[in-house]
Amino acid sequence: MNSLPLSELMAADRQHVWHPYTAMPNDLPMFAVKSAQGVYLELEDGRRLIDGVSSWWTCIHGYNHPRLNQAAQEQMGKMAHVMFGGLTHQPAVQLAQKLVEMTPAPLQNVFFSDSGSVSVEVAMKLAVQYWHNRSKPGKHKFLTIRKGYHGDTFATMSVCDPVGGMHHLFGDRLAPQFFADAPQIPFHGTWDDSDIASFEQLLIAHHDEIAAAIFEPIVQNAGGMRFYHPEYLRRAKQLCEDHGVLLILDEIATGFGRSGELFACSHAGISPDIMCVGKALTGGFMSLAATLTTTHISETFAQGEAGVFMHGPTFMGNPLACAVSLANLALLESYDWQGTVRKIEMQLRNELEPCRSLAAVKDVRVLGAIGVVELHEAVDMAIVQPMFVEQGIWLRPFGKLIYTMPPYIIQTKELRRLTQGICQVASQITLKSPD
Repeated sequence: MNSLPLSELMAADRQHVWHPYTAMPNDLPMFAVKSAQGVYLELEDGRRLIDGVSSWWTCIHGYNHPRLNQAAQEQMGKMAHVMFGGLTHQPAVQLAQKLVEMTPAPLQNVFFSDSGSVSVEVAMKLAVQYWHNRSKPGKHKFLTIRKGYHGDTFATMSVCDPVGGMHHLFGDRLAPQFFADAPQIPFHGTWDDSDIASFEQLLIAHHDEIAAAIFEPIVQNAGGMRFYHPEYLRRAKQLCEDHGVLLILDEIATGFGRSGELFACSHAGISPDIMCVGKALTGGFMSLAATLTTTHISETFAQGEAGVFMHGPTFMGNPLACAVSLANLALLESYDWQGTVRKIEMQLRNELEPCRSLAAVKDVRVLGAIGVVELHEAVDMAIVQPMFVEQGIWLRPFGKLIYTMPPYIIQTKELRRLTQGICQVASQITLKSPD
């Protein structure tokens, strides 16, 4: 493939390519990547940027890792893809075994899909069809918590925050769900039962309509990068059991060590009925996600009206993605990832804390390999994004949030350059004058 000159490349991009969360034509600054290695992105103009968001939280071992490349190359020599209907293969079976081994014990069955949003769609369909199989078709709604985010497809949009989220424009087209108040007690705060009261009241009043409760454990990610108390999760689990409602945990962003535990639900010592994983599953190599559930739930489907689970993505169980995922998880288990994440957490705490004194900053918070600087006002991406590039770092703020989720392989000096860049840019942001 012949490369386009940079000016021609950017002109064609502007004319034809629709990027996420943009309009056409796209007026936001755009930066063309030529290659990537380790924690660095090399731009077409020769600049090198430290990627502080792991390509939307996926590349936990950085770019172009030789072990992941080798796994892909070996699998491509056999087959890149084969349909999963009526056929199976080594990478998918072994990956399912590995996921069952890594996740909490009751989770025994794995349904593969192409993306995180689809894995949540699968989880929601599983819950609805499960109750239908048990002759309770009235249980088809969902209970969730405000400030959450679960994806951009229609079912997932219905359980995202209905007001402050990204999908309020579609509100009158989405299935109505039940929304409890978002947890307010922070991760290291002092627990008070009032924090779970809204969730409990809705569950008591509507459990006969609710198929499952669904939320992100411990870390509300794209809905605000908020870290809440593990006791909330423990209480929610018990309430779901008491009232005959399934619990779905969306571990797409938090899975595979990001919060300091392998899965965020481990902070609370609980297991869900259904779990969604994705993002870091392949180490950012390509798209793959999975929905895990219990034998109790899966065994109801043969006895239901349909006799099967009514879902089947075309690229389900893609051998190439599964092979790379196996290599990625083996790589994660080959070193002290938990110690590595603790080290990143300590450095983020120490080096982001000075931001707290800045006029534009409302809060600074850190959990595991997640660092957040929350501003008083939303950032102007057209201004702020180039400021980070000038610092030699790649971050993608949204709303009022400047955050970093660096690759686990990041070194101390590289992480310091990230944190210094965040502080430098935050110090240059001025609050708007009141009208």
